[in-house]
Amino acid sequence: MTLQAYQNIQRVVEDPRATEYRLFGQVTGALLDAKTSNAQGAPLIQAIDWNKRMWRTLAADCMDDRNALTEDLRAKIISLSLWVSKYSRRVTREKAPIDPLIEINRTVMQGLQAKAG
Repeated sequence: MTLQAYQNIQRVVEDPRATEYRLFGQVTGALLDAKTSNAQGAPLIQAIDWNKRMWRTLAADCMDDRNALTEDLRAKIISLSLWVSKYSRRVTREKAPIDPLIEINRTVMQGLQAKAG
């Protein structure tokens, strides 16, 4: 079975919450790798950018009226996305600690895991 076929099957059978959890895990792993290696320049920017893109996508999804989440939860996710974008600039420009971005992702992952279980 080719990788593409496996990925297609996985998309069909995997619960959306599990997919979100897996993505958060991958992105958070990249942030942790950047922190552990004291990454600067391109490696740090790539991890931060991936995290921002994930949060922007979540925010865009929450702006869609067809989104099944409550209006309050959607607003909170959009707000977090804005904070992530703003704080990410501090990390890349002012060398602010990356830890708050990692913690936000971990908190969301805990929520996704609790609801899936």
